Amino acid sequence: MYLLILGIALMLLKYLEVGFVAGLSWWWVLSPFALAVAWWAWADATGYTKRKAMEKMDQKKQERIDRQREALGIKTKRR
Repeated sequence: MYLLILGIALMLLKYLEVGFVAGLSWWWVLSPFALAVAWWAWADATGYTKRKAMEKMDQKKQERIDRQREALGIKTKRR
């Protein structure tokens, strides 16, 4: 996400000819988009995206279980 924001900002600065970015080649300005594509391809190929999503779901599930146990007066396990 950060690479996309950087790419959009650089593209806008290049188009409006602001600062040092006006003198840069379009290849340098558009390179964050290529890096974002490479990152997404790597993250999907290695399972990084799925793993992070599952970790987030597991954390929410555990928090829900802990809240319910606390509401029932049962001590929660410390991890």
